[in-house]
Order: sequence, then C-alpha cells, then structure tokens
Amino acid sequence: MTTHAANSDLVILRPEGLYCPAGDFHIDPWRPVPRAVITHGHGDHARSGMGRYYCSTGSVPILRWRLGDVALEAHDYGERFTLGGVQVSLHSAGHVLGSAQVRIDDGQQVWVASGDYKRQPDPTCAPFEVVPCDVFITEATFALPIYRWQDTREVAAEIVAWRRECEQRGEAAILLCYALGKAQRVLAELLSLDDRPAWLHGAIANGVAVYREAGIAMLETHTVAEQGREPDAAGKLILAPPSAAGTTWLRRFGRHQLGFASGWMRLRGNRRRRNYDRGFVVSDHADWPALLQTIEQTGARRVIATHGNTDALIPFLRERGVAAEAFRTDFGSEE
Repeated sequence: MTTHAANSDLVILRPEGLYCPAGDFHIDPWRPVPRAVITHGHGDHARSGMGRYYCSTGSVPILRWRLGDVALEAHDYGERFTLGGVQVSLHSAGHVLGSAQVRIDDGQQVWVASGDYKRQPDPTCAPFEVVPCDVFITEATFALPIYRWQDTREVAAEIVAWRRECEQRGEAAILLCYALGKAQRVLAELLSLDDRPAWLHGAIANGVAVYREAGIAMLETHTVAEQGREPDAAGKLILAPPSAAGTTWLRRFGRHQLGFASGWMRLRGNRRRRNYDRGFVVSDHADWPALLQTIEQTGARRVIATHGNTDALIPFLRERGVAAEAFRTDFGSEE
C-alpha cells in the first residue's frame, strides 16, 4: 500500500482533536465541535458539548448513560454513510460494548482510526475486525514487550479462588475495576465459574444495568446500597471503581482484601506502590503481540500512534520498514 503526502492526509491533529478535513468531522474530540464520530463510551473518547454525535448502534445506550439526551446518529457495523467528501463506516474494535474503529475512504486511500481495541475474546462485546487500510491510527497503551496477557478465563478462576480464600479468613474480597467494560467483562467471565452473587458499588451498578439491558449475560449482582450500613461481607466479591480506594466507603465491610483488575497489574511494582493485596491482569487493550499482529494484518504502510508507549512502538515499526509517527492526544485516562 502506498504512503500519501501530508496535504492529502485524511486525518490531521487539531487543538480540538483528530480531524478529517475532507469529511469536516472530528474523531473522539476533547473540545466541542459540530460533528463528532465517537469510537466508544469511555470518558476520554466521548465528551459532552458536541453538536452531533455519530456512533455505532451498540454504543447508543452507553452514550445515553454517559452524556444524556444528546443528538445521536447511530450506524450498524459495516454500514457506509457519507460525511462531506468521504465514505465512513464503523467496525468492531473489541474494546467494550459498541466500540468501533472508524474507516474513512475518499476513493483514493483508506484510513482507519481504531480508537482503543483488543484482540482477546470477550463475551460482552463483538470481536475485533481487521480492516485493511493504507494508514492505521492505533493506540499504544501497553506497547512494551513485557505486556502479554494470559487467558482471561484463567484470571477469572483466580478471582473466584481469591474470593473463597477471603471467605475462609472471614474477609470481603473488594475488586477495583473500571465501571465501563472491565466490570462487566469480569462478571460475564464469572457467570459459569461461581454461584455467589457479587455486590456492586453504585457507580459500577449503573453500567452493569446498561449491559444487562443490552442482553449481556453476567453473574447475578446486588447493590451495596441494598445490604444495609454494616453488612456481613465475609466471602463476598464486591466490585468498586478505582476511586473507592482509600475512602471511608470501604470501612463498612470490616476486614477485607483489596484487589485491582487491570493490565497495569502485569508489573508487580504497580501493585506494591498502590498497596493492593492482589492484582489481576485483565485488560481491554491490546497487548504487545496483539498490537504488532494487528498492524501487520491491516497491511498499512503508515502507522500513527495516539497514546500510550508510543516511544517504544514507533522506532520498532520504523526498523521494520513501516512509516510510523505519533499524534499527541488527550486519550488514555481510563486505563
């Protein structure tokens, strides 16, 4: 595939975010713009204040939950629609429910902005779709060789074993995880592995309700608010957002262990610094092998990295004959 001159670039970086001049729209902008194509519902990609939002059909309930009654135009995966002088289509990114890559075609070249993505199986969202392109815009959250994920089902079994260990000691097992995507994925993986309902922090419960309404099967759950002021929490798995760490909210459960489900737990030093009792390596982002696999499979001869360990990925790709560069963006706050 060919590399095109900068004046024909289908996506450029502006103060508001990634911008497609030929289509006159932005992708996941961080400042208000008239037209925003949104890859998924995480707060660093879907922000308030846009004139009109374009998203995948699967993202609609999430954007309604996160942004309220905004002007949305939804499209099924693979459906082509016209913005300005380009054809746009959305394709599964495998990141969270409804997550999408943005394919842009002006008849001369094809660009794909992938947003955040992963290649691991996930019962809560459609699998990643490889979209051939001339230029691939990729995340690089975990773009270091040390980041390699184990099978998520194995990690889920470790979480169950941890909960049972806590039960034997008369402790609660409090697992910190992100409220959109991570919590639901953990609950879906636990469905066939445990028969004990999980308790949910209010911020987690809202997102789980959105997923259940979308038909995603997950472990039975109850809210912490339903359990009273001083519940008997021994042996209970309690899901809470990372912001709950170090707060008085944790005191109501008495003796407990604190775990964190995140790709960052691949490094033991991260767990020690944050004083977590247990770290579970579960990530909704591509690991190092998956990033390289994906870039190769797209056939792109030019790659633009938007956030993460871009300083490691770019020289690696250049050594292998890929024209690689970075856009400095405001993405990356969720993981």
